[in-house]
Amino acid sequence: MGNAHPQTKTHSATGAFEALREHYENHGQGHVFRFWDGLDATGRKQLQAQAAAIDLPAVLRAHAASRRPEPPAADLRPAPVERLPQHGGDLARRELAAERGRAMLAAGRVAACVVAGGQATRLGFDGPKGTYPLGPVTKRSLFELQAQKIRGLRRRHGRPLPWYVMTSPATDAATRAFFERNQYFGLPSDDVVFFVQAMVPSADFDGRLMLERPDRIFENPSGHGGTLPALLASGALDDMDRRGIDTIFYYQVDNPLVRIADPVYLGFHDAAGAEMSCKVVRKVDPAEKVGVVAQVGGGIRLIEYTELDDAQRCAHDADGALVYWAGSVAIHVFETAFVRRVAADADRILPYHASDKAIPALDAGGRRVEPTRPNGRKLERFVFDALPAATHVCVVEADRTTEFSPVKNAEGENSPRTARRALSARARVWIDAAGIEGIPPEDAIEVDHSRIDGPEDARALGIRHVSEAAGGIVTAAGAAS
Repeated sequence: MGNAHPQTKTHSATGAFEALREHYENHGQGHVFRFWDGLDATGRKQLQAQAAAIDLPAVLRAHAASRRPEPPAADLRPAPVERLPQHGGDLARRELAAERGRAMLAAGRVAACVVAGGQATRLGFDGPKGTYPLGPVTKRSLFELQAQKIRGLRRRHGRPLPWYVMTSPATDAATRAFFERNQYFGLPSDDVVFFVQAMVPSADFDGRLMLERPDRIFENPSGHGGTLPALLASGALDDMDRRGIDTIFYYQVDNPLVRIADPVYLGFHDAAGAEMSCKVVRKVDPAEKVGVVAQVGGGIRLIEYTELDDAQRCAHDADGALVYWAGSVAIHVFETAFVRRVAADADRILPYHASDKAIPALDAGGRRVEPTRPNGRKLERFVFDALPAATHVCVVEADRTTEFSPVKNAEGENSPRTARRALSARARVWIDAAGIEGIPPEDAIEVDHSRIDGPEDARALGIRHVSEAAGGIVTAAGAAS
């Protein structure tokens, strides 16, 4: 068939827009086109395409549902946890789990997946958070520190460990360019797979969508829970299937102490026949604002600290220890089949949650307003909402000092300074355990994680003095900062 007459195309395009505008007006959102007459052709095309791609009824239902407060947690009991040996865990069980996890890695069954869609704006840095310079001595980026660990795992187990990097529309191009400039940090480019999380519109407190620009509806990333639908929609799960991968190690980019594809954790997960697993650390005090992994009814859930009442939050056992101590550190293991099942039913299993935010947006006159107080709500999915959908869940305790030091704030707690100090302190423990000498106690230490990712690796170097480390260990005068 020949091409349609140009006039027919114009009428068709006009009709499609009028139908779209009517659709928005019928849902009380016609204001998103208030500046239409002043837009040029490019602006109109962008706004129409964005508006057409939004599942408006679903978004409005999510905003309406998210305004209902979460009920307090009831029928709450501590979750069963595979504890650290110093807290009563069985050392022999951990050794068996480690052996099982190493076998999984050697069989090529495991992939690593990092949530890396955020900007480092709160750190005063212009770029994706994964590009932030964090090495205690070298200022290597978060991405490079993590790539070192993956290179080390590949070397130890003799198999690829594909790395799936979830970006956002705001960070995708910059992240890909950063990896290309740095030659994928020594990893094969085919084993680094980027995929982009979805965006979801924000709304004001009256449920009206907000405009970022005259030609753009304000949207925010769909949250860490958006990882699972994005793995499916992007084809990443299909790619894993082709590689023979059935288990995903999931973590967030801002935790430089993460033990990527920890064999102990993988082994416990596999031995339990779990579909989803959680790593937890002991809360420092009852008021610490972290979610607690607990048993509710017959299943495992993450209970937000706001869902605990004072009695639950402060409950202690006969030994004086917190009853609900198992704080989540956002490190999970998933079976790929489970992710596929959850992603296919995401609206039910991973409902959106709303948080009040100060959202820069246009007022009715088209002026951009930068509010100092919350003026609307952003929607996010939470990955831990998938827990009740899992037939079996495994919970494993980690040592906070060696596995968890997130970079959230520019200064103070959970800042680059505290993370660098934690990295340096952990490296010193490993080096001291190996009997390596020559580092003054006040010096900062950084190790190459592709060669040293534990005391066993440090001992395997077979050296007595740091000067023999040939770049595997670097130091600098003064504490890491």
